[in-house]
Amino acid sequence: MPDIVIIEDDAAIRKLVCYALDNDGYRAHGFDTAEAFHGSDVQPDLLILDIMLPDEDGISILKKIRARAGGEDLPIMMLTAKGNEYDKVEALELGADDYMTKPFGVMELLARVKALLRRAGRGQAIAPEDAPVQIDKVRLDPARRTVEVNGEEIHFTFKEFELLHYLMLNNGLALSRDQLLESVWGFAAEGESRTVDMHIRLLRQKLGSEDYLIQTVRGVGYKLEGGAQT
Repeated sequence: MPDIVIIEDDAAIRKLVCYALDNDGYRAHGFDTAEAFHGSDVQPDLLILDIMLPDEDGISILKKIRARAGGEDLPIMMLTAKGNEYDKVEALELGADDYMTKPFGVMELLARVKALLRRAGRGQAIAPEDAPVQIDKVRLDPARRTVEVNGEEIHFTFKEFELLHYLMLNNGLALSRDQLLESVWGFAAEGESRTVDMHIRLLRQKLGSEDYLIQTVRGVGYKLEGGAQT
């Protein structure tokens, strides 16, 4: 039974989420401050993290978790009342796997939690293929969860890695934003296409000179297209 931690100072929201998670078969652990969480011995399988906390902001907690050994693979969902573009981009750039804005629907929250746990629990990219895949100067190894660009290993967050892998496995095929949301995030929700766009932007930045591989298909979405594929 997965352990899910929610750090949220609003008692009503915290209790509602914990109740919903418990009733959906998870072990929910609610904390009202970062200090309370850091002082616990809970080892979460997924973290739901509010940005605005009374003692330490969620962005700072996110940075610390991603910087520590083993923290790069922990699924993290940001849950906050702040809904502007800058906050979403900052959270995603720092390694958040998903982002929900208050007010939110409990059923959608549970669906996203389930999708994140399913992806993380498999310990691999979306497709079952374990063999490394290389397109031009980008080499991705799903078993080792590494990406090399021009021979240099580049760090990708959990969702960035899965998105890149999915694009590479579908080399040359135009994929809609809804397809990408469904295949990588496990859901397709109206108004969430910006999540795909922001992750694509981050992928292009990290690919550097190989950013040409990811192409925008007007009216459709995106595709990755390169020469040699092994």
